[in-house]
Parts: sequence; C-alpha cells; structure tokens
Amino acid sequence: MIEALRIADLAILEAAELEFGPGLNVLTGETGAGKSIVLGALALLAGARSSSEFVRDGAGEASVEALFRSDCHPELELALVERGFAVEDHEVWVRRSVSAAGRSRARLAGESVPVSTLAELLNGHLEISSQHSSQALRRADAPAVYLDTFGSLTELARRVREDFTALRSLDAELAELQARAEERARERDFLSFQRDEIDAVGLEPDELRELESLHARLAHAERLQSEGRAAVGALSGDPERPEAESAGDRLAEAAKLVGGLADLDTALAPVAERLDAVAAELRDAASELEHYVDSLDAEPGRLAEVEERLAAVDRLRRKYGDTAEAILAFRERIAAELAESQGADARLATLAPEREARAKSLADAAKRLSRGRVRAAKALAKEVEGGLHELAMPDARFRVELAPVAPPDGFPCAAGGAETVAFGFSANPGAAPRPLQKVASGGELSRVLLALKNALRRAGAGMVLVFDEVDAGIGGRVAERVGRTLAELATAHQVLCITHAPQIAAFADVHFVVEKAATEAGRARVGIRRISGDERVEELARMAGGEEIGEETRRHARALLASSRSAAASAGGNSGP
Repeated sequence: MIEALRIADLAILEAAELEFGPGLNVLTGETGAGKSIVLGALALLAGARSSSEFVRDGAGEASVEALFRSDCHPELELALVERGFAVEDHEVWVRRSVSAAGRSRARLAGESVPVSTLAELLNGHLEISSQHSSQALRRADAPAVYLDTFGSLTELARRVREDFTALRSLDAELAELQARAEERARERDFLSFQRDEIDAVGLEPDELRELESLHARLAHAERLQSEGRAAVGALSGDPERPEAESAGDRLAEAAKLVGGLADLDTALAPVAERLDAVAAELRDAASELEHYVDSLDAEPGRLAEVEERLAAVDRLRRKYGDTAEAILAFRERIAAELAESQGADARLATLAPEREARAKSLADAAKRLSRGRVRAAKALAKEVEGGLHELAMPDARFRVELAPVAPPDGFPCAAGGAETVAFGFSANPGAAPRPLQKVASGGELSRVLLALKNALRRAGAGMVLVFDEVDAGIGGRVAERVGRTLAELATAHQVLCITHAPQIAAFADVHFVVEKAATEAGRARVGIRRISGDERVEELARMAGGEEIGEETRRHARALLASSRSAAASAGGNSGP
C-alpha cells in the first residue's frame, strides 16, 4: 500500500502531502479543483509518459514521491533485492521528477533507475483506471492474467511460459551444435595431430635447459678435457713434469714459512690459518676438477643423441612456443579444446531426448491450463456480469473468450498456452459482446475493472487500485451500490477513488478534499487536506446539495455516513471516520 504521497510543483499544485490509509481512500472536490493532479502523480510513479507541461509555471521541476509498504508483497521485495536495492522495514521510496525542459528522472530506494524500471516493478501492484483509459485493461496479456488469477492457474501458466522458453533455448542450442558439427570434426582432427606431435616427443618441463647445457659440454668436450688437465696440473702438479712447481707446492711452501714466522710472532697466526684454509680449498678444487675431466671420457656418442633430441624439441618450438613451459601449456589448451569439442558432441546426443521430454511437459501443462481456463472462463464471466448488473448496468453482457492460437513449428502451444484470452463486452440489450477496449466508454471500463477486481479480490490481495470517477453517469442507489462494491474491494486492497458521488464518498475509510482558490497574484492555488467529523458531513452535504447547504442536506449526509457504517459493519469491514 501507499502510506504517503508527496507532490511538488505539479500542474497547478504547488505542494501537498497525503497520508493514505488501508481500505478505501477517496478524493472529492468541485469540478476543476485539481483532483486529476493526484491521478497524474500516481500515473507518473507507475511509469507513465511525462512532459514539460506537467511542471507548474515558474518552477524548475515537478516531483512526485511515494512511500510504499511491501509487507504483503514478498515477490516484489525479492525482485528489488535481486536488482540490488535495499528494502528496510518493508518500506520503499519511489520518486519521479520532470524538469521544465521535459527531462524525466526516476529514483527507487534512493537509487537512480530508468523510468521503465518503475513500470516493470510496480506492474501488478499499482493499477490505475481513469475515464479515458484503463491502465490495467490496456495490456494485451491482462485478460489471461485475470482469468488465470481467478482460476488459481497462475502457477500452471508460469510453468507453460518456462517450459516454452526452455524448449526454445534447447532448439537454439541444438541448431547451433548441428551447424558446427563438421567444423568441430575438422578442428578435432587438427588438435589431435598437434597433441600427438607434442606427446610423441615426451618433453619434460626443465628438459630443454638441461639439454642445452649438456650439448654445450659435449660439443666442447675435447677442449674441456685438455685445458682441464692442464689446470689440474697447474694446481696440484703434472706427473709428466715432476720438476715443474705447482700452485699447490708454492702455496704449501708459503704456508710452511708463515707458520714458522707465526711461532715467532703470534700476530701472523691468522695469516697462517688462512693460508692453511686456502691450501685445503685448492686441494678440493683440484680434486673436483680432476674428477670432472675424468668423467668426460664416460659418455662416448652422447653428443649425437643430444643433438637429435634438441632437433626434435626445436621442431616443437617453431610451432608451439619458445620454451618447454610454453609448449606444454599449449598442449594443455589443446587438450581442453578437445574435451570441449567432445563434450559438445556428447551434448548433441542428449539434446533430442531432453527436447522430447520438455515438449511433452509443455504439452501436458498447456492441456491442463486449457481445461482450467475453460472452467474458469464461464465462472468469471458470470461473476463479472453479475457485478456489472449491481453497478447499474442491467443489460451488460460480459464474456471471456478463448481462441486457439497457432503455435510455432515444432511446439505444442504458444508461450501463453494453447489459446488467447480476450474479454467481450456489450452494454446495450440485443448487442453481441465485442472486444472490450473497442466498445466500452471510459466510465464503463472503470466499472468493468471494478467488477473484475471485486471478483478477484481475494486473489493477489494487497494491491493499490486507483479509480477515477467510476461513478460517471450514475447516481442515487446505483452510486451507493458502487460505493458498497468499492468498500468490499477495499477489504483486500488499498483503493484510491476520485468521485463526485456522496453515496460513494460516504464509504471512505480516509477522505481528502481538493480545493482551488485564487492567490493575490490571480493564479490558481490548489490545496488538499484530510477531513473527518463535521467537515466530512459538510463536504458530503456540498456534494449532495451544491453551494447552498441546508440542514436537510446535512441530515442527508449524516444518513449516508450512518448507512455506510452499517453496511461496513455487516460486511465485517472498516467504516470511515
């Protein structure tokens, strides 16, 4: 429900704040007082088109802001949360502004949103019916939505839509997989060749660096051996030249001399120790070098093997990457693409039975939906027609018409089921029902919507329903019937009604009066205030008797209030203040 509505600089209304209540809220006032401004404000919140003409003369922008309570609409709160909006204490602020230049902006829960978002989220929660058009009945899918709601078929209709959408997605996937089947086969052949070529070499992650190092050693083995032996001889002595002094001999002699000197002067002891350590390091280095030189004779013919292996790796490097890691990473990508391609073929094999099962599910749901709609159509038509008779349309005829719809090729039904739903209406005796929107006037549309909503009032409770002058062309006892129907509807929904009929206004739980007066500058000024008690009696008397209000019209007004309270009490509803 709407708890509060704030309007600023809209049309000729400078500012107003209305606190609506549950049940039936009415707005009354003289013709031209500005009641339609409230209707326009609500339409803006519902996503209606805007114009710079909406902005009050001299103002920079017009704005409308409403506080919605979402307690009864968990699906709305879920939709808001899924879109990233914060909902605290089941309260949501909605704002719409229109600049003098004609630019429109919308905000939802403090966040800027496209205007279309308001229409998407509030659709089914805020519905407006005016003399000129019925927002709720304009939508092409409205008859089906009303019928399915009345017949408790909403969940079944949702399943039909979901199965239809899923079946269409399966067909698209099937077509795409079939179209690429030959291409995938060619790709697999090429990818398999690349994978097998890499696998045939059996490359290891660090092997390339090791091969290059080994090749360098083997390619220069003769020099390494020759110069390595010379280095060993220089360090530890050459057996073929015993007379030549080696570095080891010279170092040993130096260490001996310094050691003797250290006996004479202890300050040389550290030097002696260092020379002993260097001598030991030299012997170790000479031993390792000699072992290395000897090992070079242990791998005859190895160079050819290494060069052959390097050639095989180089062939891979030219195609798949500069390093062993890059080649192996390329191989992993190939394997993943092969798996994906093989998975696509496996998916293609399972699609046919999956599609068959989904088509069967859709056909079954559509048949059950059709049977349910046939039953519900008769009951809804009877109840709405009876409601229209109660609303001073004794000759009205209302039909819920089901027409078969051709499904797309390969589908058992259309997205909305096996049939379209339309409302037929006739207000005159002897006239066959015709499409509702084509033959019904604004007032008739409002009363049809009222009768529809009253028939569905227990289904999807908690909506905000707005009626503009649903009393057009009626009065007296008929208007009282309309008021009674609105009051019944208001037991399940919040109803906002603009009316000229005191018989309807008397049923209100909350009553606002709209007044227009001229300012000192000669401009029209509109005020909206909530009334109760004696003020309400005076307003009902004005509506019933015009400008001249006498005691008789006041008694009549009090009688209307008493009658409405009695009717509300007998119906178990709330009476107005």
